[in-house]
Amino acid sequence: MKLRRLISGHGSLALLAVILASSGAMRLGHGVGAAMALQAETPEDVASAPLQCPEPPIALAEALKERDLAVSAREAALNDRMAALAIAEKAIETRMVELETAEARLKETLAVADGAAEKDIQRLTTVYETMKPADAAALFETMSPEFAAGFLGRMRPDAAAAVISGMKAETAYAISVLIAGRNALVPKE
Repeated sequence: MKLRRLISGHGSLALLAVILASSGAMRLGHGVGAAMALQAETPEDVASAPLQCPEPPIALAEALKERDLAVSAREAALNDRMAALAIAEKAIETRMVELETAEARLKETLAVADGAAEKDIQRLTTVYETMKPADAAALFETMSPEFAAGFLGRMRPDAAAAVISGMKAETAYAISVLIAGRNALVPKE
């Protein structure tokens, strides 16, 4: 008995569900047919007839044309500028190579000149060393103390001592101070 009540209660619910489902299917089917009919007509009409676009306003068309001309002019100016920059860059590279070559030649020339000057000073120092000390002392007293100190500082100590001993005390002292102080300002660290 319980089973019959259970089935009879469920039967009315099942019947109600079937009625609702069939009603929904009929409504759904009703719209599907119309949509399918419209779909069948649309592709043929669209394929055969071109789209009609309205003409743009004349002011807009002219503004776009002017802007296109301005952009083209700017593009041409930029291309010209890029070409000029490329030429300038190539000229700069050429000049840099020339400057590096000239700098190398100048360094060689300065090295030769420094070497020649050093040889001349060394030769003159040797001449002063081989002179009689009294003659060299008389000659060094006529020189400025800075100049004389430079030569005496390069001479052998025994030859320099013989020359300084033949000078007046004031001149010998001034030259000695210059020789002693010439490296005083050299950094110690």
